[in-house]
Amino acid sequence: MGQAADTDTRNHVPNHQAFDVSVDVPGSKCFDDDGRLKRTGTVWTSSAHIITAVIGSGVLSLAWSTAQLGWIAGPAVLFLFSFVTYYTSSLLCECYRSGDSLTGKRNYTYMDAVRSILGGMSFKFCGFVQYFNLFGTAIGYTIASSISMMAIERSNCFHSKGDKSPCRVNSNPYMIAFGILEIIFSQIPDFDQLWWLSIVAAVMSFTYSTIGLGLGVAKVAETGEWRGSLTGISVGTVTETQKIWRSFQALGAIAFAYSYSMILIEIQDTVKSPPSEAKTMKKATLISVAVTTFFYMLCGCFGYAAFGDLSPGNLLTGFGFYNPYWLLDIANLAIVVHLVGAYQVYCQPLFAFVEKAAANRFPDSEFITKDIKIPIPGFNKHFNLNLFRLVWRTVFVILSTLISMLLPFFNDVVGLLGAIGFWPLTVYFPIEMYIVQKRIPKWRTKWLSLQILSFACLIISIAAAAGSIAGVVTDLQSYKPFSTSY
Repeated sequence: MGQAADTDTRNHVPNHQAFDVSVDVPGSKCFDDDGRLKRTGTVWTSSAHIITAVIGSGVLSLAWSTAQLGWIAGPAVLFLFSFVTYYTSSLLCECYRSGDSLTGKRNYTYMDAVRSILGGMSFKFCGFVQYFNLFGTAIGYTIASSISMMAIERSNCFHSKGDKSPCRVNSNPYMIAFGILEIIFSQIPDFDQLWWLSIVAAVMSFTYSTIGLGLGVAKVAETGEWRGSLTGISVGTVTETQKIWRSFQALGAIAFAYSYSMILIEIQDTVKSPPSEAKTMKKATLISVAVTTFFYMLCGCFGYAAFGDLSPGNLLTGFGFYNPYWLLDIANLAIVVHLVGAYQVYCQPLFAFVEKAAANRFPDSEFITKDIKIPIPGFNKHFNLNLFRLVWRTVFVILSTLISMLLPFFNDVVGLLGAIGFWPLTVYFPIEMYIVQKRIPKWRTKWLSLQILSFACLIISIAAAAGSIAGVVTDLQSYKPFSTSY
């Protein structure tokens, strides 16, 4: 058993454990059926990971998205995306093990599942989309965190100088500060050691979502007016063309708010069994999607009710709210803390993929495979510092930070990421893998239903991407690189 663990760790993902814990796990009972150290994840830790991934910066654009769609289509689209996400995630849970759901071969990542079940070109296409989307998410989170940090400075400026003061703030220093933080946290090797960061981030996400909701409710109560219309932002406030593009962009923003399927398998790989990993993850998915949908409905609807057509693109930084300024500061600080954790949860699959590929390609390279043991004062453990991990992850964070400084368009980036990732990663691959896994015959009712769902979601993704691209093009017309201020 011990030899199996060593072999798997060397050939699959180097340095799977950050700490040398062999002194604490002397018996074979400490290993799972694949020779790896026993997984310890539960419904609750999995739910924390999912909530960390789902209730992210996307929640802040929901009032704006609801404003584009109106009181009928807005809540309906939110519920539709939640249902589709839950349903396809439940299908994806069945693909963690190839073949038998209890004893089949484990797929450690989303990519592994696609390769073992669909193979060939599907694997390559999935890899490109998934890792492009994860890289884009890192950019989106960097932008969102800098906007929140600037909002803290601006809210204090407004408080001291008055609401009419310009209070211009540059985003670059805040993006650089966020990047430095992520370089430090990126040295945590994998999901098993991110549970505490996920729980902190999940608490933060509830904090700022609740504050955003509370401020929306307070605004409605203060004005005594329930703003908005059945069809959304009116033509006149925007042109007919803008109304169409913005509605499409809103679809992408809502899709982004629900996107986490690309890391579901990685989260499932932390879950202990029995019961089966699929059973645990289905419960975690149901809990997480139900909780986030409840928050999304409240935040989106009360934000729209408070501001109507003037709903800001980012509820807590658009300064529809000015007071109490200290509460806005707490909310935006919570956003930053959450995004620090969410950035890591999303980027771990990409980090692991590159490190695994490098180790397989250059197995004899000490730079890639050798660990430097650094004693941890006060603990009978070592931290394993890997030079390749240090260099590669640092370069990744620097690159994502530079691109964020070049293209700091929160709503457009969020909408485009949601559009690009939603259909292939949330819908197409889970459905296709489930069909193969369960051997569903072509042209049967279930097969047809799944294909219709997939095609409908493809159309939605295309429309959302078109709207977001139109928004980026519009923004670029009045934009100067590295000089963005708010």
